[in-house]
Amino acid sequence: MQIAIVGDPAGGYVQRLAAAATELGHTPHVIAFDQFDLGVSGGRPRTGSEVCDPEQLDAVVVRTMPPGTLEQVVWRMDLLAGLEAQGLAIVNSPKALECAVDKALTTQRLALARIPVPDTIVCESFERAMAAWSELGRDVLVKPLFGSEGRGIVRICEEEIAVRVLRTLTRMGSVLYLQRCLDTTGGDLRLLLLDGQLLGAIRRIPGAGEFRANLACAGTAIAYEPTDAERELAVRAAEVTQSVFAGVDLMYDDDGQPLVIEVNAVPGWKGLQQACRVNVAEVFLRWLEIRVSAGARK
Repeated sequence: MQIAIVGDPAGGYVQRLAAAATELGHTPHVIAFDQFDLGVSGGRPRTGSEVCDPEQLDAVVVRTMPPGTLEQVVWRMDLLAGLEAQGLAIVNSPKALECAVDKALTTQRLALARIPVPDTIVCESFERAMAAWSELGRDVLVKPLFGSEGRGIVRICEEEIAVRVLRTLTRMGSVLYLQRCLDTTGGDLRLLLLDGQLLGAIRRIPGAGEFRANLACAGTAIAYEPTDAERELAVRAAEVTQSVFAGVDLMYDDDGQPLVIEVNAVPGWKGLQQACRVNVAEVFLRWLEIRVSAGARK
């Protein structure tokens, strides 16, 4: 297969995928979004790139959705949608990325599908955000709409801090995503799914003095065997967001109810691979081989 891996050439997951693809006899092409171009020639749309010929590709694996302007984000989605329309296997699909990269959209769709999520309020004004902080119990996580690995999340338990943080974010033109803070002492669960099948699961434990269990924030991971209910909840969440390759994070509320915290459509797997002893890159590429050979390209 000729595989485009969209991401940072120096990124660990990009390098692992490229190395595994080479070992399996495929040709990987590491490419960034700004190395693509779209056009129309002779009345026909075409996609170009200085790195590889998109017409010769069999699949595109998206390993990044970097920050950018609204125009840049829309352009990237347009690009992926165009490649998908040409018959390429895109993992994850543009629709999945569009949903999972946006916490507000993900939370809304999960709730509409009756999948339990933490109490959440999303707004723009400072006044509404302060009211939401009180409504959500005055112990709230403020999260960036676009973000991963726990970066940019702030826990606010004091009114003075709430005023400063929420007013600053409002002045920056940010959308304010506030979510009730759950008990973080037991960490959270990460289930890694591929096409509805569980590749592995871990419990992530926060580091000392930290409320975030993300491994990028000094959390630790131990192998975990999910219950049938946890597995079913994760599979449903991945289906709702149309994420074929998904990292689904779960936590429990005070009543012992499992909640979906996040669905990551560009999931990392370093900690999970170490804890569960599964070669995620190889398993993923073996699955991609079957998908492409089954006729993903029209």
